[in-house]
Amino acid sequence: MITMGKTIKIISWNVNGIRASVNKGFYELVGKLDPDVLCLQETKAHNEIVEFISAKLDTYDLFVNSALKKGYSGTAVFDRLKTVNHLLDIGIEEHDQEGRVIAVEHELFYLVNVYVPNSGQALDRLGYRKTWDNALLEYLKKLDAKKPVILTGDLNVAHEPIDLARPGPNYNKSAGFTQTEIDGFKGFLGMGLVDTFRHLHKDKVQYTFWNQRFNARANNVGWRIDYFLVSERIIDKIKDSFILDDIMGSDHCPVGIVMEV
Repeated sequence: MITMGKTIKIISWNVNGIRASVNKGFYELVGKLDPDVLCLQETKAHNEIVEFISAKLDTYDLFVNSALKKGYSGTAVFDRLKTVNHLLDIGIEEHDQEGRVIAVEHELFYLVNVYVPNSGQALDRLGYRKTWDNALLEYLKKLDAKKPVILTGDLNVAHEPIDLARPGPNYNKSAGFTQTEIDGFKGFLGMGLVDTFRHLHKDKVQYTFWNQRFNARANNVGWRIDYFLVSERIIDKIKDSFILDDIMGSDHCPVGIVMEV
């Protein structure tokens, strides 16, 4: 049960392999950040491996969703807020093979942790991505009809030109900044979700992902593709939305919110 009148901190991070992150200070980082809920994407490990790694974080309940394919995709949620229920996937077989969605139900909201499919270097998966975005949108609408939604994770799209360092050369040419993907993101906004970071930091330029090639992180040639979106009716509860771009260990950095409950 969530104690009313307090704040909670939720952190989201694409770790690019949970086993690798353990060797890069994962436990120490979780201890330092001390989140009430930690959402991970791209765990790249089957359930039993994530469960073994989580044993040291015994103050949290663990919910894990792994891909059928070994070493690929996968999501996990570490939660100490005492959940009401949790749901894996979105109930469509075509989209439920890669461990991309965990919804954790609390008294006051649904927290949905997602790892949205990448459209591929040659945009060969862009058509599937459009189908996936539409299916996720319908799933979120059903949850939002019951109680407010917090959507977090690697959404694999830079929504506006301010959200990537080089919008011109990438528009409609690179995965993550095609009009199809932007329109998919606009669908989430259109159903009544609000981008918390942009709501609180209208003109701030800060990124969450850097290509591992071309010295991109050192030169801060990045993308903001990791988000917290919340139902508009609880946006006034969001007291902070932040990007921890000084934290290494992955090609993504953690993002978070502080929420009043």
